Amino acid sequence: MTRPNRSEQFRHDEIAVVHCVQRCVRRAFLAGDDEVTGIDYSYRREWIRRRLEALASVFCIDVLTYAILSNHLHTILRSRPDVLGKLSDQEVAIRWLRVYPGYRMEEQLAEPSEIDVKALVADAEKLAEVRTRLSDISWFMRALAEPIARMSNAQDKCTGRFWEGRFKAQRIVDDAGLLACSMYVDLNVIRAALAEGLEDSLHTSVYDRIEAEKGMLMTSAAFDLIPITHEESVAQRRKSLAEQLHDKKTKKKKEAKRVPCDGWLSPLSLSGDVPSSDPQVHRDGLRASDKGFLRMDWSSYKELLSWVAQNKPSAGKAVLPKSLSDALVSCGVVPEMLSDLVWNFKKYFSRCVGGSESMSGDAKRIGRRWHRGQRLAAACFS
Repeated sequence: MTRPNRSEQFRHDEIAVVHCVQRCVRRAFLAGDDEVTGIDYSYRREWIRRRLEALASVFCIDVLTYAILSNHLHTILRSRPDVLGKLSDQEVAIRWLRVYPGYRMEEQLAEPSEIDVKALVADAEKLAEVRTRLSDISWFMRALAEPIARMSNAQDKCTGRFWEGRFKAQRIVDDAGLLACSMYVDLNVIRAALAEGLEDSLHTSVYDRIEAEKGMLMTSAAFDLIPITHEESVAQRRKSLAEQLHDKKTKKKKEAKRVPCDGWLSPLSLSGDVPSSDPQVHRDGLRASDKGFLRMDWSSYKELLSWVAQNKPSAGKAVLPKSLSDALVSCGVVPEMLSDLVWNFKKYFSRCVGGSESMSGDAKRIGRRWHRGQRLAAACFS
């Protein structure tokens, strides 16, 4: 089966929820302990998490869940053109220039100045193009993958491809599919035997939410959305690389902002008293919006994750507690199928994730008759 066009899976001008998987080439180590070379690359997981956090502060895209493993990463993203529509031209320009300032000083990206922002705002054609990119999942993944590849190749003293190719994308088409996929991503490190329980699942969204629940704070990696003056820009370019690095470190220390560990992630629960048409734009510079994504509270979701983590399908059928069973039914998931659905996620879904009817509707949207896994999904979703 040929790879689908990105335009079939999602567009920048529609709200779409997409499960993205980016994998290293030739089983190269993204992070973790390489048994062949004996080198431990675990620290790269924090590179990726902080890059995700930084991009969440500028793109109009919600990061719902994520998990970083040894040679690949998972994330569920939701594009938000409705949030983008609320941004002024100046806000769009500074957000874009934070990610792509257009020039480097030695090996460091320059900070955009007020003149840079005004120049981009004055270029109506370029600004219109940039505006569409800020809600485009492909551009988000490009901005995530490229600097990680550069840093890793520089560290490994090699050139060429670091990533296998373009990221794999699965469109999630209903609430039941989103719940199943979120659990699959959050439990990925446990499935891979890299952790025993939720509280050991470092560099996953569930770990961040658990730490935030304990009141833990971290130093924010969000971009500063205030441009520097022209005078500061000129002075910056005249300095040596050593001086630039020193200034950058000093500035970071002065401006270090402590935020909840999950402050950059989308809130888990949808607010029932907020109209669905309200974009709920986030104003603290950490993420695109304050809109949740599951029709379930955090405590129920965490209980479900713990139960599934302890009950593999191969271990025999365990009975799900009634409170959790009722919560699943209300979300459209058959309780008896939950464990198999999460542990054997790839068996059920390929290009599209959701119930049989939702998958059928999505297939018609792109001119196809069906999606692979449609019949199997019918047994899992009510």
